Amino acid sequence: MSEQLIVPTMAEMMSQGKTPDILFWVGSAGSYDDRAKKITKAFVKILNKAKVNFAVLGTEESSTGDIAKRAGNEFLFQMQAMMNIELLNSYNVKRIVTCDPHSFNCLKNEYPELGGNYEVLHHTQFIKQLIDNKVIQIENSNFNGKRITFHDPCYLGRANSEYLAPRDVLSILNANLIEMKRNKSTALCCGAGGAQMFKEPEKGDKDINELRTEDALETNPDIIATGCPYCMTMMSDGVKVKEKENEIKVMDIAELIANAQNL
Repeated sequence: MSEQLIVPTMAEMMSQGKTPDILFWVGSAGSYDDRAKKITKAFVKILNKAKVNFAVLGTEESSTGDIAKRAGNEFLFQMQAMMNIELLNSYNVKRIVTCDPHSFNCLKNEYPELGGNYEVLHHTQFIKQLIDNKVIQIENSNFNGKRITFHDPCYLGRANSEYLAPRDVLSILNANLIEMKRNKSTALCCGAGGAQMFKEPEKGDKDINELRTEDALETNPDIIATGCPYCMTMMSDGVKVKEKENEIKVMDIAELIANAQNL
């Protein structure tokens, strides 16, 4: 049976005179990276099951410009941002949800000074709202008693002080949430932030993602949970380096919630 994902575009909705409640900003990783596409699909399944009135930009979506800015190309960032803001404002977008903390941070904190003012939510914050409003209810989770450790994405945690939403969402799974020694405001970066994702690491004793994976492995987890496509890549690579990929899964919170709902 082929899965039927309902993913309307803003252009389609506007042509029918409809306005979605939220715009789902997919982001470049969620659009092009094979592993991150699974996170995108999982989140769409959650939105469909919860009957959320949403749309995506589709081919009209472009990079937020976040990576250009982090790499020091402010000019390219502003060009990207202005183009996106013009499009978002033409569609009268009010609320944006994204699975990418880098896009989340950029849209939320860096677009307003260029004329882009939106309510921006990370997908864990939005899923928490659905849970709080009893739209998502999980009776018997497939993760009962599993040991889960959560890796805080830098741009969700330290940059935006959101530590509770992902943990509150995980708590619905009836799993054992075991914190790493470095967590919340003292969490260690996965090694992909600040455009580091797209270059080889500098010389040193150990790659950052290996060090962070060691933090996670100390909790003896069944699952390393995260909420960022870049963290997903880095933690998955770390688990492979440690030759633990057969024992430990790295999963996004959206995947865990979709799985727990048998979606």
